[in-house]
Amino acid sequence: MSDLIPLYSIKVQCCNCEHEFSTSRVRPSLKKASRRDADFCSYYKNENPDYYVVRVCPECGFASTENSADKLVDWQRKAFHEQVGKRWKPRSFGEQRSWEVALETYKLALLCAQSINDKDRIIASLLHHIAWLYRYEGQTEQEQRFLRYSLEAYIKVYERDGIGGNDARLLYLIGELNRRIGQFGDAVMWFSRLINDQKIMDAAMIRAAREQWALLREQMRGEEVDPDGLSSRG
Repeated sequence: MSDLIPLYSIKVQCCNCEHEFSTSRVRPSLKKASRRDADFCSYYKNENPDYYVVRVCPECGFASTENSADKLVDWQRKAFHEQVGKRWKPRSFGEQRSWEVALETYKLALLCAQSINDKDRIIASLLHHIAWLYRYEGQTEQEQRFLRYSLEAYIKVYERDGIGGNDARLLYLIGELNRRIGQFGDAVMWFSRLINDQKIMDAAMIRAAREQWALLREQMRGEEVDPDGLSSRG
């Protein structure tokens, strides 16, 4: 165990009320994952950096990530206040976080993102992180629930933005989340779309899709599903 204190503080400015506050991060040198699931959920021996992704303003309660907007416009401020902010009781999330506190920050960030109509991609990522948090604790039912929500949001990103030659990760994730919730036919469709699209040059994602497709075929045999992804029970 290193003597190095795993957390350090950074100052950020709230994009809603412009209050400056401190939030903790895990030192980059300690961010090495011990293992990683196929949908990019990482496991750490010591402090989990994912616990500190969300920054929560102690004054107004607006929760965001570094991918969120720098500043809210008036209608967003009003919508946040009506839906979330007016119930906020000032408190700080700036110190070390437990699993429960991390989950609270993600759910608050999700409410904030939904209230201001943030990008689908940000909402999908927050939902996906919440699913990971439940996975860490072995809460499979809640994990599956949030994987379904995040899958819906990722598909919305795809439908709205389309796919560029460099966005193989999105196609891969849609395939993998379908596999994880047991929608095997849909998983096959998305993995094959990634593998067969000539515009996609991301070799690592194409290789990952091939590996998960092979795993999927094993799952389908084990669960009496035919290779076309259609249930033999149906």
